[in-house]
Parts: sequence; structure tokens; C-alpha cells
Amino acid sequence: MTVPKPADDRNYYIYHQYGDNPMHPIGPIGLIMHHVDPELADSVNYFLRNRRTIYVGRHPELARNPGFIRSDYRIPVSTPRFTSGEGKALIQQSVRGHDLFIITDVMNYAATYPWRHKANEMTPDEHFQDLVRIILAASGKARRINVIMPYLYEGRQDRRSSRESLDCAHILKQLFSMGITNLLTFEAHDSRVDNAVPGHGFENLSTAYQLIEAMLHRVPDLRLDGEHFMVVSPDENTISRSIYYASMLEVPLGIFYRQTDYSKPVEGGYQTVGLRFLGEDVAGRDILLIDDMIVTGNSMIRTARDLKKRGAKRIFCASAFAQFTDGLEAMNEAHAQGLIDKVFATNLIYRSEELRNAPWFVDVNISRFISLLIDAINHDASLSRLMSPTEKISKLLEFYKRRNTPKIERQDT
Repeated sequence: MTVPKPADDRNYYIYHQYGDNPMHPIGPIGLIMHHVDPELADSVNYFLRNRRTIYVGRHPELARNPGFIRSDYRIPVSTPRFTSGEGKALIQQSVRGHDLFIITDVMNYAATYPWRHKANEMTPDEHFQDLVRIILAASGKARRINVIMPYLYEGRQDRRSSRESLDCAHILKQLFSMGITNLLTFEAHDSRVDNAVPGHGFENLSTAYQLIEAMLHRVPDLRLDGEHFMVVSPDENTISRSIYYASMLEVPLGIFYRQTDYSKPVEGGYQTVGLRFLGEDVAGRDILLIDDMIVTGNSMIRTARDLKKRGAKRIFCASAFAQFTDGLEAMNEAHAQGLIDKVFATNLIYRSEELRNAPWFVDVNISRFISLLIDAINHDASLSRLMSPTEKISKLLEFYKRRNTPKIERQDT
């Protein structure tokens, strides 16, 4: 097979998002979508097929690679359970020789299974055990097994305080001990968890570019300057993410931190007696609140209420994962009261119809990014340019500011 020669042989390993990729594919791609939102599954497959169609259009000889271009890259799998509640995994098509990508949503509470005459909502623990079963079913047959776990299972249990389990570190070691080659996740609660598997292919990906792009698209009248806009961290856990957003947007940063009464121990720690704000005056400014996940929404609402009292204008929230485990009533009320204008969150985990249809919610599509990552990994190409959002955000903001800069008409003298 004749492979097109790159313009610069020194860059043969670089994945070109819009160009040619001289590295040979590892093998035919196989996608196993395990309890992934059907729209996300369809969209990832669509963008992957579209990307490969562009390849073949430029270089028809690539179509001779077995399985390189197909209408559907998905391989069906079932994870039934016995009446006792025990389960198994059954891959319904051959995966021998495939570069297998298992995409799993451990937060999909809409997935159910029958047990003792009841429909039980699946928990993250049960999703993870199904993932283990799928890996066991494919081991020894697939050429390579890669796992894409958008929400990192047990990612919040990443450090030990007193006599606690180190769950996240353990599950990472378990998965790689089973023979997977790569594990990709998004916005891990603490990125240092990759220290648990330093000798393996663990990638923690950012959603900053997609969230900023969605915000600029949906709120075109934003004025991204230090006088009219500000990034705020709701607590000390999101400071590093907020610093990145503020630096990229070139706007001031504000930080809320918890005031703790160490004389009043409570279960799991000490009593929080209030929040204190560090930063410039927020009066008259639009605010962007950053967090890796919205669990109940209470911290965002509490922060928004405080900012409104300080004179903040519109308040937007950006997060990779919108869980809303306590329901949407509180956020609906906060929106009706004018506390929160929009919430931007990705489609990486299951979102209920009620959430998707909420007037304040903006669904941010990450499926094209996932398809490009899959294609790059299948070529064994470098992911650095895809993974780092900094250059893309800079270009996006440059275009945005150029588009929104008022044109000065020339005055004839």
C-alpha cells in the first residue's frame, strides 16, 4: 500500500486534525457503547465515519485497509443479569484483531435491570462491574483494548483521610492489570490520580474549549474584558480550573473559600461556618462560575446568591458533568429568581429529558472530539495537539474579539 508522504518527515507522528496522517492504523476500529446515551453513540460513530470518508476521498488506497471505512463501527454487546442479580457480558460480533474502544457511562442511572420483579436503576458500581465483564469477554481476542470513561469512576475518592479506601487508584490499577492499553477520561476531580498508574496510558482530557465555544455561541453579547467579565471559583477545590479559564479569557479571578470552625468537629471533618470572597468588585460584571461537576447545584446557587448581593450582573455556570442528584427544582427556582442565567454542561454523561429541556441548560456536544481522539489513537499518533485546548481557545477568542470589534467608519476631511 502506498501511504502519502508527509510534508515534513520529522512530524510523522503528529495527528493532523484536518490533514493527512501517515501512520498506519493499528487495526479495524471497534466501538462498544456500554449504556452510553444513544445520541452520543450515534454522533461519535457519525463523526468517525465522516473523518474516514475524507481520508478515503483524498487517498482511495486507504480503503484497502480491512475495516478502515464502514457505515457503522459499533459492535453490539449485551450485559444481561440472572434472576439472582449476577451478570455476564456477551459480545455479539467478532472482535479478533480489532482496535477496541469501550465507551462507558458509569453515571447512567436511566439504565435498569430486572431483579426480584423490580426494575432497578444501575449504580456506578454495577456499571463498572459490567465494564470489567466486557474486558474479560474481549481479552485475548481484540488486538488492543482501550477504555473511554468520560466520568472517572470513584474519581472523588482519590485521596486518603484517616481510615478510608483509595478506590480510584485501585480501579485504575485493576483495569490496567486486565490488559487494557489506554484509558481516557475527562476532567478528573484531581488530575494527580494518574500517579497511581505512571507506567500506563492514562489521559485526563479538558472540556474547556467546547464549554467556552458554547458560551460564546449562546451568549453573543458577552464583553470579554476585565471591566465587564470575571471568572469566579465557587470554592477552593476549583481554583486551578478557574485560574486557567481566567488566564485564557484574560479577565480577573475571584475565589470563594470556606471558613471552618476547627473547634466543632463533625462527621468526616469540621464545620463550615461561612464563605469568604477574595477578588475584585463584581458589581456590574457578568460572572462565569467553574466546576468539574454539578452534583446538587446547591453550591452554585449559594455562590450566585452571594454574588448577586454584591451587584453581579448575569451569572453563568460551566461544568463538564451536570448530575443534579437532588433534582432540578432548586435550579429552576434560582433561574426564575434571576440568580443564574445559563448552565453549560457536556453530553458526556446521561442527562434527563427534564434537564435537557430546562430553559437555563445548554447541552455541549463533545462527540466530535471523542471521534478524533479515537482516530488518532488508532493511528498511534501523538495526542498532544488534540488534548491541549490552549491554542484552540486562543484562536477562538481571537476570532470572537475580531468579529465583535466595532468597525470605525472613515471620516472624509
